[in-house]
Amino acid sequence: MHPRVIVGRVLELGAAAVIFAHNHPSGHTEPSDDDRRITRQLKEALALIDVKVLDHIIVGDKLESMAERGLL
Repeated sequence: MHPRVIVGRVLELGAAAVIFAHNHPSGHTEPSDDDRRITRQLKEALALIDVKVLDHIIVGDKLESMAERGLL
C-alpha cells in the first residue's frame, strides 16, 4: 500500500498514533528489506503530520514486533 493512502486514512480517523500489521504467508516473521523500507517511509510520512508509529507487527508462525527488535 502506498504511504499516501495510509496518511489519508490516518487523517480521516484523526489518529495520533498507529500500529501496522501484515502477514507473511510463508510463516517466517523475519522483517524483509521491503518491510524495513516501507516502515521507514511510513514513519517519515506520518511524522510530518505528528502521528507516531508505535509498532509494525509481522504475523506468521509467531508474531514479530519491529519495535521490540529496535527497528523503528
